[in-house]
Amino acid sequence: MSDHHPPPKMHDDEVFVDDSLVRRLVDTQFPHWSDLPLTRVRSTGTDNAIYRLGDNIGLRLPRIHWAISQVAKEWDWLPKLGPRLPGSVAVPLAKGEPDLGYPYPWLAYPWIAGEDLQHASSIDLNNLARDIAVFVTALERVDAGDSSPPGKRAGSLIPLDEQARWAIGQLEDDIDADRAVAIWEAALHAEPWTKPAVWTHGDLLAANIIVRDGELAGVIDWSCAGIGDPACDAQIAWFFPPEQRAEFREALGFDDSTWARARGWVVWQTAMFIPYYAETIPDAVATAKLRLQAVLDDPGSREVEI
Repeated sequence: MSDHHPPPKMHDDEVFVDDSLVRRLVDTQFPHWSDLPLTRVRSTGTDNAIYRLGDNIGLRLPRIHWAISQVAKEWDWLPKLGPRLPGSVAVPLAKGEPDLGYPYPWLAYPWIAGEDLQHASSIDLNNLARDIAVFVTALERVDAGDSSPPGKRAGSLIPLDEQARWAIGQLEDDIDADRAVAIWEAALHAEPWTKPAVWTHGDLLAANIIVRDGELAGVIDWSCAGIGDPACDAQIAWFFPPEQRAEFREALGFDDSTWARARGWVVWQTAMFIPYYAETIPDAVATAKLRLQAVLDDPGSREVEI
């Protein structure tokens, strides 16, 4: 087992999770796994403490109250979504319950072997961009029945306007804030999604994309998933260089309005993320800064009037 220090604290009011607690939770609730070694994963995840149990099981334990609903969503919906999608989706194996002073439910998953795209090297981004576009398209084609939940980031950007402007203001010493505001306003004024709501991942960022042998192996962290406007799932486009970005957009078939809303999601997500996690997950913050700058430098963004 790893050392007894908890993962880095992300939030002022998060609960305490360390190796000893997780070991006792596993041994108490799933004694058939008690002989498997437990290792904390140095993850860039923000809402959950991540552990690996043996070679084939991963554990995600919410560390903050707003992550509780994620457990029920993934437990209920990933068994329905997973079989319909290319690449691996870690359909939960078991659900743990609050116990031993830990207040939240938690999940055990199959471990998807590979490395996250944020830290991967020597990747053919042409092939990967196409693979991810195929994944997004397949997800959109899943039947969105009446019981499908709304996506956390698949609705209108308008309710986030005050947040976004405040967050951009926090970065005005480091970025072209006027351009960021102009891109944000263009996203707000873009034609809304008027087609039927489709399934979205909602947090399709490099840290949640697992690659193995240079290919898409799986997509993790479905906490924001649900139906709505697919623009949020194009955020990953600005992780790619311009040529692959254009191929990704073409593969998705997104029109100008959807692409403008996608740029708006990047501005909001990165501007909120960068100052909040600057001290706790600097590698993820560095990636967010690059993605924000890619949006600011995008030729399409350059056409936006300031």
